[in-house]
Amino acid sequence: MFIVQAHSFTQQARLAITLAWVAGYTNIVALLTCGHVTSHVTGTASDLGKGVATGTWGLAAFSLWLLAAFFIGAVLSGMTTEFGRRRNWESIYVLPMAIEAVLLALFGLGVELHEHGTIERGAPLYLMTAAASMAMGLQNATITRISNGVVRTTHVTGVLTDLGLETAQMLLWLKDRGRNSPPVPARALIHSARHHPTAMRLVLLLSIVASFALGAGLGTAAYESMPRLAMVPPVLFLAWIIYQDVTRPIAEVEPSDLVGAGGLGLDPRLAVFHLRRDAARHGVVHRMPNLLAWADRLHDATDVVVLDLEQVSRIDANSVLELRAVLARMRDQGRSLILAGLSHEQVEQIRAAGAGDALDPREVCPDLELAIAKGLNILGAKAARHGPG
Repeated sequence: MFIVQAHSFTQQARLAITLAWVAGYTNIVALLTCGHVTSHVTGTASDLGKGVATGTWGLAAFSLWLLAAFFIGAVLSGMTTEFGRRRNWESIYVLPMAIEAVLLALFGLGVELHEHGTIERGAPLYLMTAAASMAMGLQNATITRISNGVVRTTHVTGVLTDLGLETAQMLLWLKDRGRNSPPVPARALIHSARHHPTAMRLVLLLSIVASFALGAGLGTAAYESMPRLAMVPPVLFLAWIIYQDVTRPIAEVEPSDLVGAGGLGLDPRLAVFHLRRDAARHGVVHRMPNLLAWADRLHDATDVVVLDLEQVSRIDANSVLELRAVLARMRDQGRSLILAGLSHEQVEQIRAAGAGDALDPREVCPDLELAIAKGLNILGAKAARHGPG
């Protein structure tokens, strides 16, 4: 879940449903124990203005404290993500999510020491709310980056705004369709609506709202039934999904031994890579690595890249989306990417998963040697177009 960016609707919906409930859960437990919300900062900013205007400096200071904690969490997300990216980690989002789990565990420790039925005061209030608010800022920033700004899980104000706009678009589409198209069977209309981008967006937004509300309900029930252990479920849940991400092997992108010292002495503008599985984890399904990060690390002089996928035994929907994204990135960079080692069945899998429009037949070769020859031809054609040098 946290290995690569969420390119697809399914990945984004999974992020929303999985993590929005954690925010709703944390928010309600903070409200019950500390008397303040921590997952969103709109009300906190309003309290800050009110405190300054009325001279209630204690309220103003506490509101500023919460705002700063949320902000620091977002900064921490950006710093740790960039830290992993610069060190070529494949799982660059796992570290910030692990830090969130630690922060929620610290908040949970405060909840365990909290006296049920009271509202925290003094230093415990500041420490508990800081941990929870920082965790929410970190989660919101991390999921926003994974989903390219599509999914935000810690608040519903913007979600409801988007939901209203998308609902208007959907109603207008239904009205225009009924006016401009001949009558269609109800089943056909439902099928068309289900696959409409606006309808899919509506489902995603509704899932965020529902998941957040579900988390608030679960948090309330947990605090009433087991107040000292109320924060155990979300912490264990985060730890479990982080464990799943870390333990599932990721295929490695490595330079081919056909180039470099002892290799074929190929044109340096042609780069050849293999996608290799962990030999010690033979038989285990490997995930596709972060190909976008790999593409961004290529040498500036590289014009044509051959990526050998011979060791890829199964191409799932997430793998297809990663391939589609890197093909688009290469085109944007003015480079050519040739996929080698794909069988006819695997090519059909890619097309069936919805990447047929992104896959040029000239970019696929069943044989590595043929792919290298094709890459050399592409370099020759580029040289002929642009002349020497």
